[in-house]
Amino acid sequence: MPTLQLRTAPLQNPERYAALAHALTTLTARVLGKRAEVTAVLIDDLPAARWSIGGVATTQPTALLEIDITAGTNTEAEKAAFVQAAWAELQQQLGAGRPLAEASYVIVRELPASSWGYGGLTQAARQAALRHQAESCPSTTGCK
Repeated sequence: MPTLQLRTAPLQNPERYAALAHALTTLTARVLGKRAEVTAVLIDDLPAARWSIGGVATTQPTALLEIDITAGTNTEAEKAAFVQAAWAELQQQLGAGRPLAEASYVIVRELPASSWGYGGLTQAARQAALRHQAESCPSTTGCK
């Protein structure tokens, strides 16, 4: 149930938002093993004049992608692969033949399972329910 927040400059068009949301959702499912149906992507774009790097307004395409996932659900290698793949996707979609500014970032933020959730349940509550179900009905008995 990850959430992704993408900020980008310069401004994009509505078709680009849909393409980015689809690509980032697919990438999150493929690389991090997250469920696409509960992956949320929020995109904000800014005029280039409102984004500065080193105290100077940027002249290159720029991005900041932050993803929140539950702590302990992915390995260091998976997170590194996500950062690399997300960067490549942003470069391909936002660069338009120009390199993204080097000071564009992909951040993987891990939150404790007890600190967030969806559908009114924390991730910790979901994990506990799954453990309880597994303990109550071993897979060899065929319970439903």
